[in-house]
Amino acid sequence: MIKELIVVEGKNDAHAVRQALGEVDIIWTEGYGLTKKKLEYIAEMADRQGVIIFTDPDTVGEQIRNRIRAYVPQAKHTYLTRKAATKQGDIGVENATTHEIQRAFAHIQQEQEAINGTFTIKDLVSVGLAGATGASELRIALGRKLGIGDTNAKQFLHRLNRFSISRELFFQAIEEVRHGKRS
Repeated sequence: MIKELIVVEGKNDAHAVRQALGEVDIIWTEGYGLTKKKLEYIAEMADRQGVIIFTDPDTVGEQIRNRIRAYVPQAKHTYLTRKAATKQGDIGVENATTHEIQRAFAHIQQEQEAINGTFTIKDLVSVGLAGATGASELRIALGRKLGIGDTNAKQFLHRLNRFSISRELFFQAIEEVRHGKRS
């Protein structure tokens, strides 16, 4: 059972997460309505029980995530892919299936204080994650497998290093994705 406070954007997101995970502690930011008072509460809860940020996989969700990250650097993160969160053109946590939400929470990531430089853009290029035909699709599948979301190559590289993904796990996941093993 998840003990941390889960931060989502809206009431419908909170409902979807509770359907998938049961009775968990949730707060919603009301989108850009994230007040200083709410940020202070999230920071207090991070010290008490921990916090997991679970925002929509879109620009607004990433901006909200970054705002919380700046105020609560010890927060953990979990991600949905855009595909898993999209329904009839609308992107949001509330659109994801119970299975996809559970899968996302099986891959909670903790940022490291010092971002390691394990991976470089050359690593991404060498395995076809950047600058190659099909790179975007491969990044999406690998991001889902690793639980770091789907992004452009630069952000993908940043997340690999920020979450201290090991080279061993990275190359194992690439092989599994290439051979069709799903997470």
